[in-house]
Amino acid sequence: MTRSTPLPGRQVRGSQTGRPIMALLDLLGRRWALRVLWELRGDSPPTFRRLQQRCDGVSSSVLAGRLRELGQADLVEHAGEGYLLTSQGRALLEHLVQLDAWASDWQPKTAD
Repeated sequence: MTRSTPLPGRQVRGSQTGRPIMALLDLLGRRWALRVLWELRGDSPPTFRRLQQRCDGVSSSVLAGRLRELGQADLVEHAGEGYLLTSQGRALLEHLVQLDAWASDWQPKTAD
C-alpha cells in the first residue's frame, strides 16, 4: 500500500481534517525525512548518490521515496545534478536549527 504525501487539508496520521501541524509531523516522522532535510542544509546541492552517502547509506528506494514526498510538499527540489531545499524548505530548516540548539542544551531529569 502506497501512502500519499502528508499535506495540509488531507487526512493524515492523527488528524482526520489534515491540520497543518499534524500533516507536517506525519511527513517529518517518516523514516529518513528529517535526515534528508538536514543533509540538504549546505550550499552545494548533492547528487542522489552523495546524499545517500551523507544519510549513512539509506537504501536508494527509501531515499527516492522521501525525495518524492518532500518534493510534493514543496520542501525539496531537484536542480541540475543535485537536490536542494526550496524557499519553504529553507524556512523549515531555520526552525529545525532552533530545535537542534534546544536539543543540545536538553537535560532530562534522571530517575531516582
